[in-house]
Amino acid sequence: MAVIRDMMPAFELFQPTSVDEAVDLLERHDNTWVLAGGLDSMDWFKDRIKRPDVVVELGAVSELVGIRATGDGLEIGAMTTLRDVMASEEVRSRFGLLAEAATEVATPQIRNQGTLGGNLIQDTRCWYYRGGWPCYRAGGNICYAGTPRSMNREHAVTGQSRCVAVNGSDTAGALIALGAQMMVRGANGDRVYEAEDFFIGPAIDIQRMTVLEPRDLLTHVRIPDDWADVRFYWEKVRDRKSWDWALASVAAAIVESNGTIERARIAVNGIAPTPVRLPEVENLIQGMPANDDTGRAAGELATRGFRPLRHNDYKVPLARNLVRRAVRGDGGGNA
Repeated sequence: MAVIRDMMPAFELFQPTSVDEAVDLLERHDNTWVLAGGLDSMDWFKDRIKRPDVVVELGAVSELVGIRATGDGLEIGAMTTLRDVMASEEVRSRFGLLAEAATEVATPQIRNQGTLGGNLIQDTRCWYYRGGWPCYRAGGNICYAGTPRSMNREHAVTGQSRCVAVNGSDTAGALIALGAQMMVRGANGDRVYEAEDFFIGPAIDIQRMTVLEPRDLLTHVRIPDDWADVRFYWEKVRDRKSWDWALASVAAAIVESNGTIERARIAVNGIAPTPVRLPEVENLIQGMPANDDTGRAAGELATRGFRPLRHNDYKVPLARNLVRRAVRGDGGGNA
């Protein structure tokens, strides 16, 4: 296990005032760390598991803060606090799914300081990795959570590839369901990613959870009007209601007409190394009534092929029923 000391390793601190300056600093220095709200960063530093030589702190980059309407939706700066996201009238009135998800991140104190970008790009919560064990994700040659004797109650039931850690972002699933786009700036210019393509699993890169390279910045999140003002469903299941990461969560945006589902986007998180969009389920329920029978069928399809570990087989019925409830909406049932 990691040895916890009373002092962080020394690093050089830079505080840029523009995105271009921040990207230039990242380009000119090696072994860098980007500091947003700083909540997760301080844990890594104090435990001496992450030891950057250079920290680029973004608190003075005003262009990364704020929520503004565009001609076809909303644009949210990556440094906008979760408190401001959940309190925004524009977010709440048009994209309430994101507001609900942001409301259930951690505690009020953390939401006051934590940023939307930080919540999206946070590293996995696997306690072996966080404890400094030399696992695959840390550059070693074993997954300590995937052995027959592992403690893996919170880990993945699908999408495993050597690493079985899960994505811990509450807002990620909501943004995937809303069809959001992630705006990234690096030394070679700007790039745009669909939210579902922004997150990557261990089969692609076992040491990263997003497409961000070491010299990239997530600058903004764009939410198009395509899914504004539709029926939303958000539910997060956790051990402690007061503050905890999700054991599993579901985010859904569903368009209905006279009780029939016309189109939908559904994402589940907490079950895999990335948030999982469910296109097969979306296709299945199109044209079907928004009732419990449709929800049952959707839940069964959503969990087909899951491979639970020793201690987390409960996540299979949990995910199944989350999808079922999302699809049926207020239709009721016994789940």
